[in-house]
Amino acid sequence: MSRGPKTHHVVPNPDGGWDVKRGGASRASSHHETKREAIDRGREISRNQGTEFRIHNQDGRIADSDSHGRDPYPPKG
Repeated sequence: MSRGPKTHHVVPNPDGGWDVKRGGASRASSHHETKREAIDRGREISRNQGTEFRIHNQDGRIADSDSHGRDPYPPKG
């Protein structure tokens, strides 16, 4: 699982609730009681910083992903 510096992740906190973490960071950027709150805040942070955004399930697996970075091949339309 890649957690490089150009990503943000919503991950379960072992003590309860959910954390938003920047890839490679040991400390959470923010902590939330519900997964929905963590997703909303994490998506906002990811958009602001232009990072990939990954949402994990309780088991730690990636359930969903959004790209807020610069796409090298944007669709024309």
